[in-house]
Amino acid sequence: MPPQNIYILGIESSCDDTAAAVLHNGRILSNVVATQEIHQKYGGVVPELASRAHQQNIVPVIHEALSRAGISKNELSAIAFTRGPGLMGSLLVGTSFAKSLSLGLKIPLLDVNHMQAHILAHFIEEAEFEKPQFPFLALTISGGHTQIVKVSNYFEMEVIGETLDDAVGEAFDKSAKILGLPYPGGPLVDKYAQKGNPKAFPFPKPKVEGLNFSFSGLKTSILYFIQKQLKEDPKFIEENIEDICASIQHTIIGILMDKLKKTVKQTGIKQIAIAGGVSANSGIRQTLKEAEAKYHWKTFVPKFEYTTDNAAMIAIAGHYKFISEDFADMGVTAKARIKM
Repeated sequence: MPPQNIYILGIESSCDDTAAAVLHNGRILSNVVATQEIHQKYGGVVPELASRAHQQNIVPVIHEALSRAGISKNELSAIAFTRGPGLMGSLLVGTSFAKSLSLGLKIPLLDVNHMQAHILAHFIEEAEFEKPQFPFLALTISGGHTQIVKVSNYFEMEVIGETLDDAVGEAFDKSAKILGLPYPGGPLVDKYAQKGNPKAFPFPKPKVEGLNFSFSGLKTSILYFIQKQLKEDPKFIEENIEDICASIQHTIIGILMDKLKKTVKQTGIKQIAIAGGVSANSGIRQTLKEAEAKYHWKTFVPKFEYTTDNAAMIAIAGHYKFISEDFADMGVTAKARIKM
């Protein structure tokens, strides 16, 4: 049995959110996120601005996380931080701070893979949320990743399918941009889709062999469709925004579900968990829950606050690393690209 007073401080700085969380024996005491609003006017994340904002936010965010948790820094057992993947400048801020704090407090340092952490968010102790049993399949869907992962243990994960081009989050955001919606557009597509007809405008699904995905062709077909319709009716988007968004979302979900069904058939694993920012999408969450009855799957949908980038998921990954004494040394460096 592990000791019963493990306090992990998690630090997340992979993109444009500065986050810190405190976890006690697998249960979240605090989970603080500072979102950078500055990127909205540029229509996407500007890496240099992101890293500068992390430098401004990291001390107050960590202070707030400790304050909400009701503990002092001297009670911490270890510091967990995002090593990668992500934006290099952003990762460096979190990595450097975590190493300094670990050194100053003379406590272990735990380096965490951001994508593994998204999956391990399912193991945060939450009374109303059931945890998946090993082995299970994880569909990790975010702005930068679309993967099907076979999860055999906390840190034994194998990517068995992934996108060959755009990630699903990009597909949502780029479609939103085509429609003239502000950044980030994915949540707005979801919002409009809830009131639209998902079969109003059929879009083609890409034919990709195996368990891999492709979304670039879909994005192009949406662009050509909108351009054609606007030539005939300049008010087409304005008058059909809900049906357009519903049709786009329906097609994207269909692509994801087709591959999931194929994966279940190949592996025989019927436990499915979703993870990553796009798992906040209401259509995806609803479709996955419906699949339980339809395909006799057991599905796991994370708590909303653990879907987008957050430090609670970094802390839980750190918790399991701490238990297995898988510590990092001071020579550890941030990596923009890092394998699962």
